[in-house]
Amino acid sequence: MLGGPRLDRIDLKILTQLQQSGRITNVELADAVGLSPSPCLTRVKRLEKAGYITGYGAHINLHKLGEFLTVFTEVTLTEHRAGDFSRFETRIRKLDEIVECHLVSGGYDYLLKFVTRGVAHYQSIIEGMLESDYGIEKYFSYVVIKSPFIKHHYPIQHLFGEQK
Repeated sequence: MLGGPRLDRIDLKILTQLQQSGRITNVELADAVGLSPSPCLTRVKRLEKAGYITGYGAHINLHKLGEFLTVFTEVTLTEHRAGDFSRFETRIRKLDEIVECHLVSGGYDYLLKFVTRGVAHYQSIIEGMLESDYGIEKYFSYVVIKSPFIKHHYPIQHLFGEQK
């Protein structure tokens, strides 16, 4: 565990519970992890202060709001100096429609996830990026037809818990 206090199995249980239900009461959380409420709250505050918990939020069902399009885009930059990567990341961070950005190894540099109103909206964003010289050599787009599931939680206990 980097950059904070060492976490025990109860801390991992707390993180697991909170990411699955951020609105859980402290009493319910304490019961779920096998603590009394006061020590549970102390642990949550410690996890927040140490940066393990970065915020709380709601999961929004975009389908209820209307039509939208998800597109994954592979991007290869023209140049590969540190400053080129930094400039690209700084610029795309300002585009609200890009909801994920991953620097990857392999045949391209970045994998981006766009959420837009539709194909025309996506294309106008890409064209704007190309015209504004983001340093893109080439890109490939993959339109999502269907997302059978999207998990909003990480398998914390499987990743960082005791190995059996």
